[in-house]
Amino acid sequence: MNAAPLNQPVRDEELLADVIARLIGDVRHVAVGNASPIPATAALLARARGHGRPYVSLLQSRKHNFFTDGARELFDCAGQGRIDVFFLSGGQIDEAGNINLVEIGDHDHPKVRFPGSFGSAYLYYVVPKVILFRTEHSRRTLVPKVDFISAPGASEPNVFRTGGPIALITNRCLFSFKDGRFRLDSVHPGHTVEEVIEHTGFDFDRPKDVPETPAPSPESLALMRGTVAQELAEVYPQFARQVFGVGERAFAK
Repeated sequence: MNAAPLNQPVRDEELLADVIARLIGDVRHVAVGNASPIPATAALLARARGHGRPYVSLLQSRKHNFFTDGARELFDCAGQGRIDVFFLSGGQIDEAGNINLVEIGDHDHPKVRFPGSFGSAYLYYVVPKVILFRTEHSRRTLVPKVDFISAPGASEPNVFRTGGPIALITNRCLFSFKDGRFRLDSVHPGHTVEEVIEHTGFDFDRPKDVPETPAPSPESLALMRGTVAQELAEVYPQFARQVFGVGERAFAK
């Protein structure tokens, strides 16, 4: 199967995956939930860079998933401290790192219903590095306070907690999360700090000069458009075809 050559412009999905791969860092085990092609790309890129480390579990894959009992094994593994990185999102995310996967509006008569919390609250507490991911960066998604707390970003001092959010990446920028607050770390190419402020519903810290998010290196692009794209094709064939041109003559070298 063919893949996009290196002289193709960097796509947004590739930029986000590269940023996430750097956030993953040197860990043992990364797990990725269903319907998460960009985090999956990042996890496989981190593994390709590390020559087999970290171990990657893609819950939507047969090949890249050692769990045989679905979510039950995922939760057990996380509770035992054997998952180092996981990804969460939400219909709403607020300034405290709380996420909402349930509803907007009055609980008895909600205006919007989301899919549900599943195991987000549990995983938020026990996975050391949770990376929040939202491709729609707007005031309706990044809000001052969520309508419903599916999973809290922080806990009271007397609550034992080994996990929590370390960052939020969107289609516009990268935030880090520390001491209960978001901090603007970089703005993606083509976007501005003023734009981020305009489209964010909560206040956040930022340095005087906010850097631009660096583009993927040629080595990272080669891995994504080669090895990673071929691996993604098994799990996310449509995404691999649209982003990397896997199987399309249009992207042949």
